[in-house]
Amino acid sequence: MDDEAVARAEAANTAARPVVIADGLVTRPASTAAATVQSFLRFLRSQGIDSVAEPIALDGDVEMLRYLPGASGGDAWQHQHTDAGLASAARLLRQLHDASQAWTPPYDAVWGSAPIPADDLVYCHGDPGPWNFVWEDTTAIGLIDWDYLHPGPRLDDIAYALHWFAPMRCDEYATSWHHFPEVPDRRHRIAVFLEAYGDLPDFDVVDAVIARMEAVSELVSELAAKGQEPQRTWVLDGALERDREEIEWVREHRAQLSPG
Repeated sequence: MDDEAVARAEAANTAARPVVIADGLVTRPASTAAATVQSFLRFLRSQGIDSVAEPIALDGDVEMLRYLPGASGGDAWQHQHTDAGLASAARLLRQLHDASQAWTPPYDAVWGSAPIPADDLVYCHGDPGPWNFVWEDTTAIGLIDWDYLHPGPRLDDIAYALHWFAPMRCDEYATSWHHFPEVPDRRHRIAVFLEAYGDLPDFDVVDAVIARMEAVSELVSELAAKGQEPQRTWVLDGALERDREEIEWVREHRAQLSPG
């Protein structure tokens, strides 16, 4: 993506989801799933989990949540470079998945992404990249922006996280986008994440990540076709073509990405 395309995508992000942080509160546009998400967050917090934001209000198309202090967004990358940071994110994701299983969704629940049948059903975040974790030094202490909340298998979130945390992306992106000082040992990082998450059945990591990448690309295409931003701008700037290239890169580098 060239600099002009990056600028357009960032502008689309800001225009579509303007966020105001003031007086310890986050005010932001509410998604169609906001009421369901707030019900979920209230449940987790009632279980003593303070790693998700406390919902304060939902008024039409605007919602308010209590701010979780720490580094997130573009400030998150450096915190997950270490094994300790990587493992802390996996452990937090595991805690949230396990706690989610006791939640009873409202009868009229609206999901941010399509539900996926599963034997070991959890409520997935849907977008657990480093930017949506909240970091203190090199420890993940929170997970925010649950707009894509949906019921599904644990592997749905795990595969998404591995794509972005390993990262299962080309060397150039690993250093320029993810800000690693040198290309990381992806197999090692995948193994660290999976060990920290713990107690998973055997699965093909590469196949799971490819399937998740394809599902994300399909969702972006569907939202863009409906005119939703920022997905519409992403697609106009070649996002779907880049998705195909990245998926092919993962296929071609299977040997480097399959934990031993």
